[in-house]
Amino acid sequence: MKYELVIFDWDGTLADSTGHIVDCIRYACEVTKEGFPGEDAARNIIGLGMHEALLQLFGDRTPEFIDTFRAAYSDHFFRAPMSRDDLFDGAIDTLQQLKDRGCRLAIATGKSRRGMDRALEQLGMGEFFIGVKCADETRSKPNPLMLQMLLEEQRVDPGQAVMIGDTEYDMEMALKIGMPRIGVNYGAHDADRLLSYRPESVISSPVELLDILG
Repeated sequence: MKYELVIFDWDGTLADSTGHIVDCIRYACEVTKEGFPGEDAARNIIGLGMHEALLQLFGDRTPEFIDTFRAAYSDHFFRAPMSRDDLFDGAIDTLQQLKDRGCRLAIATGKSRRGMDRALEQLGMGEFFIGVKCADETRSKPNPLMLQMLLEEQRVDPGQAVMIGDTEYDMEMALKIGMPRIGVNYGAHDADRLLSYRPESVISSPVELLDILG
């Protein structure tokens, strides 16, 4: 394998969840009587931790507003059970083939630990990953702490790992520590934004990784 450790973002990279996240933001805006900032603005913050996302969307707000928004978002998010149909075509097969080749796989996500654990449990995907880092237990992207923790735990140098994600936050945090990165153009941010961080490649489907990663 070209890399010892392959680290995936979740939303917009493996899971086709961008639309659902936007709907959750819209619902939480209704509950808090906050004007919905628009779909483009909502898509732009996907990948950030909740606190950082709200700061970018609405500016500095009271702890009460943040708590109410977070609760409404979570309530709407957890209403719908997940299935493997919610994953991008080819995602499962790609993960399985990479694992069969002996590649170590991990996740670095802006999701909460609760949300990520729920997704992996409902989809039966926990067996694929040797490590999972979430924003609410590390630091929000583009801070590279979650990548650094995975590298340290697996005893892998940054140059021997690769970050795969759909947002500039994924690309930026990998760039900060000299880690190779691959963008996906089917998620929240378009290819031009990803290319500005000089990724190894920008792909249009998870299955393209099988050739790129060797």
